[in-house]
Amino acid sequence: MSDKGMGTQDDARLKDLGYSPELSRVLSLFDNFSVAFSYLSPMVGIFSLFGLGLAMGGPRYIWTMPVVVGFMTLVALVFGELSSEYPLSGALYQYGKYNVGARYGWYVGWIYGFALLATVASVDSGVVGYVTALSHNLFKTNWDPSSHWTIFIITGAVILLSTILNSVGAKIMGRVASIGVYIETIGTFGVFITLWIKGFHQGFGSIFTTQHVEQGSMFGGHWLTGAALVAVLANVYIFFGFESAGDIAEETVNAGRQVPRAMRNALLYGGIASFVLVLGLLLAIPKGGFAAVAAGGAGVILATLPSGIQDVFLLMIIIAFFSCGTAVQGAGARVAFGLARDGGVPFAEKVRKIHPKHKTPSNAIWVGAVVPFLFLLLVLVNPSKNVHVLWFDYPAHINALYALVSFATSGIYLSFFLTVFGALIARLRGWKPSGQFTLGKWGMPVTITAAVYLFLMLLNIVWPSSLASGRAYFNYGWITLMVMFVIFVLGALYEVLARPDRKIAAHRVEKK
Repeated sequence: MSDKGMGTQDDARLKDLGYSPELSRVLSLFDNFSVAFSYLSPMVGIFSLFGLGLAMGGPRYIWTMPVVVGFMTLVALVFGELSSEYPLSGALYQYGKYNVGARYGWYVGWIYGFALLATVASVDSGVVGYVTALSHNLFKTNWDPSSHWTIFIITGAVILLSTILNSVGAKIMGRVASIGVYIETIGTFGVFITLWIKGFHQGFGSIFTTQHVEQGSMFGGHWLTGAALVAVLANVYIFFGFESAGDIAEETVNAGRQVPRAMRNALLYGGIASFVLVLGLLLAIPKGGFAAVAAGGAGVILATLPSGIQDVFLLMIIIAFFSCGTAVQGAGARVAFGLARDGGVPFAEKVRKIHPKHKTPSNAIWVGAVVPFLFLLLVLVNPSKNVHVLWFDYPAHINALYALVSFATSGIYLSFFLTVFGALIARLRGWKPSGQFTLGKWGMPVTITAAVYLFLMLLNIVWPSSLASGRAYFNYGWITLMVMFVIFVLGALYEVLARPDRKIAAHRVEKK
């Protein structure tokens, strides 16, 4: 079938679900895959969390990666079925709306949208250290990457640039993401090959050991029931974002078939690239140097390379961060648009406006800039000593942006769980998927297994613990759980007072 014919089929399904085609359907399978892969971004995740993973579980933390990828593949299969059935902007919000009901879907959209926009602030602020390092190497500047104003200015500039590119068309977003895929491929496999040529210092057997750097003693018990449960979070924080392929479904040609494929491909290719990169970093650690790398992260390994090669890899990392942040912002904007089109957010009529020339949800994209920018202001809040809050302490020298960022992953996992649980409810009510991609007889067992995994891992992410424990690196004791509670309460207040679910219910139509 030609692209025009597939576009007609996509638009027909859109009309069955009660919507008129408004967005420009210009994204191919590779564009869609690129956005999902750029959001997942192995380089961003690993260069942010490699040191923590190593410090928490030792070199064998790498083997928690296939576990996470394997279970998240089940989640991707469930989402693939849902995206094929409901190829609408906003993805998880739409799935919850149709599977369970308007109110349930609104809560999923509220949590998921906040998590995405917190992720924009998280990813874009993560690039600061690499920008300052490259600027120092090339231009002899001396910017302090820990300065709150340095973080604020550089991150703000990145958010603005992403917004401009996202505003001028979905195809531009796809091209930025495509560049990200090429850079990530060179950056992950290229780092491995470069380190291999330079000479590995560790034998392959080292990745089955802890090298006595893991913090297992602070968790108690066997490695699998102690340190590994925290070390796995270094990979849990990487392997999501594939669902963003569904957020841009209305701009993708043959979405009912291509979006499920893009989700699976982004996750599986991301898993392979991540494993190769981490393997190369671990094998390149000098003899007796595991503790130093655990403290300094992947940058310690890159620092051993010649300066010219260092600069090339720094530039690649910066591009990967930028591509990731742009993709996440684009996905978050589509969630805002999907909610606004149904009347589910304040100022819905303005937020849902489509740019007459570029056919993008331009106002929603600016929402995807303003909200992360407001989150960025939190970087200026940085207590010099522990602050006692209710029954727990807010840790010293942790700026408030990082506390919010901790919600990014917990909020994503909560919205994932609610979506898969909603699919389970729909199946128990008799729903039979009828999209171009279905799981057939495997639908129920895959959905149940995915829901159990998401629930258990969500508990692992938010479980409060002492600030002296390794887990505090990920959830700051009670902070992540408290941020989740505050965001839920704010959503509940708005939902009770404004009742957006009533407007959403009016749009919840489906013609078979």
